[in-house]
Amino acid sequence: MAGSVDERKRTTLRRFAALGAATPFVGMAAADDESSTSDVPDAIRGYLSTTPGAHFSKLRDDLQLGTGETQHHLRTLVDRDEIVSRRDGEYRRFFHAGQFSPFEQVALGYLRRETPRRLLIALLESPTDTGSELADRLDVSRATVSTYAGQLEDAGLLDREGQYRVAHAETVLVLLVRYANSFGPDAVDFASRADGLITVE
Repeated sequence: MAGSVDERKRTTLRRFAALGAATPFVGMAAADDESSTSDVPDAIRGYLSTTPGAHFSKLRDDLQLGTGETQHHLRTLVDRDEIVSRRDGEYRRFFHAGQFSPFEQVALGYLRRETPRRLLIALLESPTDTGSELADRLDVSRATVSTYAGQLEDAGLLDREGQYRVAHAETVLVLLVRYANSFGPDAVDFASRADGLITVE
């Protein structure tokens, strides 16, 4: 059993390492760093290229790493300025350095939370919905909508002046579509129908 678990871990790491090897920072690893012979740094790079804004526990679990192992490699990549992190409530989320603006980092963090993501998707699809209509659409209470709308407003992702409006809607929409597979089935479904919502300037 242990052998099969180790093989699954190696397969997972190699799959993401292949993606990580294509990132622009891969050649910057220090030659004398013992981790340079490991698939783990490349796997983390690859994972974050497909799942930006993942928090520590998700990254660790999806890559089947140990806690100490994950901490070591993340710390090394942060020290090399290859990745950056942002505190998001109780989570610390990770991104490739220089790839996302502060707004995009915040947006990705909220898009990784199911209810805020569903709320943003509903408003992108039907921007005139009231709080009650959103509650019915999402099958949650009006109080739940109000709570999450308040959080999104505080984060700069939602404007509640007059009616609900997604701030920088095009940016949020593009992030949803680009990383849909890493968010969940609701985002994948939305991405399949999003063409008509994107405005080409």
